[in-house]
Amino acid sequence: MSTSSEPHWPPLATLAAAIALETLLPDRLALGPYWLLPALEAVLGVLLVVASPFRISAPHAARRRLSVLVAAVVSIDNGISLGLLCHLLFHRNVTNGQELIVSGALIWLTNVLVFSLWYWELDRGGPGARAAGADQAPDFLYPQMTDGVPSDAAWRPQFMDYLYLSLTNATAFSPTDVMPLSRAAKGVMSLQSLISLVTMGLVISRAVNIL
Repeated sequence: MSTSSEPHWPPLATLAAAIALETLLPDRLALGPYWLLPALEAVLGVLLVVASPFRISAPHAARRRLSVLVAAVVSIDNGISLGLLCHLLFHRNVTNGQELIVSGALIWLTNVLVFSLWYWELDRGGPGARAAGADQAPDFLYPQMTDGVPSDAAWRPQFMDYLYLSLTNATAFSPTDVMPLSRAAKGVMSLQSLISLVTMGLVISRAVNIL
């Protein structure tokens, strides 16, 4: 029996926002036609809507595989843009610092959005397992799960909790009030922190020096 079904629109809206941010990047920060990967991501997003248009109340293997696939494609697309931006900064004579700052900010924001999708799908076997009460051992320790914080014993994190986790991890480059428990969670959080550090520490600071 479902214990806490979860609305599907927040992750879908987050995916749509990430795709929109990628389309705002300059063409030279895309590998091949600038529209190709965002178009593929949009098609996968439509398939996600078809697979689960309203709420998630039980495990759905096909939906989860599709969700992981689209998160992977968005991550790869964003990683390519970051790599091309770094190459542009260190191997070209760049004079437009404002464009670089905007590009770095777009890549950083996309990083926050896409990693919230990864955390949402990773924790406890995914949203379907959490909603059905068949979740596995937690990958993240939220304050609501500790003895010192009054909480409903049946509390389960939902998408906004993972979006908050992604934002704080990308900002602080480390855990804040949500601790990673599993090796997978530690690995994913470390990767996001590294991407965020490169984007903010190298790209944006280099662009500011050009201004």
